[in-house]
Amino acid sequence: MSDVRDRRRAANAVKESLRELNSHLALLNRVFGSKLELKDADWHCLDLISRHGPISPGALAKLAGLHPATMTGILDRLQRGGWAVRERDPDAADRRAVTVRAVRDRNPELYRVLAPMNTRMDELCERYTPEQLELIADFLRRTTGASQDAAAELGAD
Repeated sequence: MSDVRDRRRAANAVKESLRELNSHLALLNRVFGSKLELKDADWHCLDLISRHGPISPGALAKLAGLHPATMTGILDRLQRGGWAVRERDPDAADRRAVTVRAVRDRNPELYRVLAPMNTRMDELCERYTPEQLELIADFLRRTTGASQDAAAELGAD
């Protein structure tokens, strides 16, 4: 019985730590965005564009879990701010189709804002063996999958 209780206690500690991490990452993302004069959703979409782009506005909206009309406003702001550009998609059958890509000339600004956290993460990772880091990365990927599944079950697009 003690093993079951210990496992439940440890699992609850992990879930509580993830909740705390989520709160602090949300705060950190707001701070990042404010330093770059980006709204939360704009910052989130810029990160998605940087990681997955070039990408169509529709695919980006789906990835971000946002309505396409909301995405239009976000992309307008990102383009006005010089963070992203819309370009005609030469491979699309519809000549109106566009893709969105991040403006790489703005990367130094991003790196400046992200550098302190990146340095802290490098220092933290140095405490673990490569095998432990692989385990942590696997856990985080599976946690991401679980959150995507839960969002889908709740009806998020």
